[in-house]
Amino acid sequence: MIKEIYAKVILSHVKQPEPWFGLKYNMNLYRGCQHQCIYCDSRSTCYQIENFKEILVKVNAIELLVDELSRKRVKGTIGFGSMNDPYMPVERKLNMTGRALEVIARFGFPVHIITKSDLVLKDLEVLKDIGRVYSAVSFTITTTDEELAKKVEPGAPAPSKRLEAIRTLSENGILTGVTMMPILPFLEDNEENISQIVIQAKEAGASYIIPVFGMSLRSGSRDYYYEKLDQAFPGVRRKYEQQYGLQYQCPSIRWMELQELFLELCDRLNIATKITPYTRELASQMKLF
Repeated sequence: MIKEIYAKVILSHVKQPEPWFGLKYNMNLYRGCQHQCIYCDSRSTCYQIENFKEILVKVNAIELLVDELSRKRVKGTIGFGSMNDPYMPVERKLNMTGRALEVIARFGFPVHIITKSDLVLKDLEVLKDIGRVYSAVSFTITTTDEELAKKVEPGAPAPSKRLEAIRTLSENGILTGVTMMPILPFLEDNEENISQIVIQAKEAGASYIIPVFGMSLRSGSRDYYYEKLDQAFPGVRRKYEQQYGLQYQCPSIRWMELQELFLELCDRLNIATKITPYTRELASQMKLF
């Protein structure tokens, strides 16, 4: 179900310093997400989203964005994808993300996008335009196993499609990489999975991979996740309960050895383990090209 809502503001300030992507602002054009990943933290009760399957569209978002950017004196990276995927299927019809990117390009702001969808390719040209300042796209890939991906990310495009999109963006000069997070304990935290993500990301042209060897669980998201584990992976829920109880942070019990493997592979394949964030100096260099 899709409903229209009106927002009071569209850009939120990110607490500084932001260690992952160098964001200064966050923007969510939708509430809820059609990808329905079973591990999504946005289902947590603290976010007060009553029905995560219901997609709320902020219909006045573009007008708000124009107004807010016109009053920003300091440019900083605008992040997409913190609470939902900006390229879920509804975006194909409504083009909210595409229109927002056109506004951002007009005002000369940098962007970083997190997505699981090759639908981002529809905005290739505007991303290239923004790239004169700074544009980066990170694809979340938690497994390259297509069958496992269907169970844990049932509404998202297959990992192979994400890898194809990485190749296309990289070939067109867009800074592109992988957010390898979460790595689900007892399902994805093994050498074969980590190795395949790194190797296939490198082959596709990814510049960086940012890992988290584990996941987070809290009220709301934990209940939903455990329900889905019971349906698709009988017996695994019990392992979580024994290992983590009601902990928020749930690191893989193998995170140290997996991190060692990951770092060795990235070093051998010459792939960065963090993103190059936007800076004024970098923006000045980009203008030379």
